[in-house]
Amino acid sequence: MKLTYLGHSCLQIDLSTSSGGIRLVIDPGVFSPELPEEADVVLLTHAHADHVAPASVAALMAGGARLITDASALAVLEAADVLEDDAEIAVATPGAAWAIDDIEVEAIGGLHAVIHADLKRETNIGFLIRSQGVTLFHPGDSYEYAPPGVDVLAVPVSSPWAAAKDAVDFVRAVRPAQAVPIHDNLLVPGARAMFLGLIGSLGGAPLHDIANDGPLEV
Repeated sequence: MKLTYLGHSCLQIDLSTSSGGIRLVIDPGVFSPELPEEADVVLLTHAHADHVAPASVAALMAGGARLITDASALAVLEAADVLEDDAEIAVATPGAAWAIDDIEVEAIGGLHAVIHADLKRETNIGFLIRSQGVTLFHPGDSYEYAPPGVDVLAVPVSSPWAAAKDAVDFVRAVRPAQAVPIHDNLLVPGARAMFLGLIGSLGGAPLHDIANDGPLEV
């Protein structure tokens, strides 16, 4: 499993399979302008623009990618009228699972983190991805769900709905073997380093900064 940072909450995941390999792209949003030309599967956690940019999703699907998406993100794509009639689309609900060659994808959660008490909670699907004995968890915008058996955790670093202490407690709850930072585009470099320092020192898991130190291979 190779994880490449594509900006903010977007990850490219390259996986070896018995038939060759599979490339997943999770949450290509407006802060992730540089995407691969091709992918096999696009996964969308929820409807916010920093996680789903219709033009980006359409470009990947035009290259042959199938789509696994939270219903609210699908509504964004439908409103933008970017989906082809023959597009291969699966709507992710909590507990749903897919087998793609040797890869397992499972939908986790259901709800976005609370942004404010005056705002209705939106839907949000996290994705567990299992390949060759390694499990990755990308939670989207939520610290609420902490599935067991996670080897690599994509941990949101900064957002309008959380504080650094919440990220630390999330890593502690999941107890991964390793973590990688995501959801960080709102931070200037100095502040980002401060957040990563807190999460890395207090979370209890090694933190690999894929944005600056390059892809993680596990």
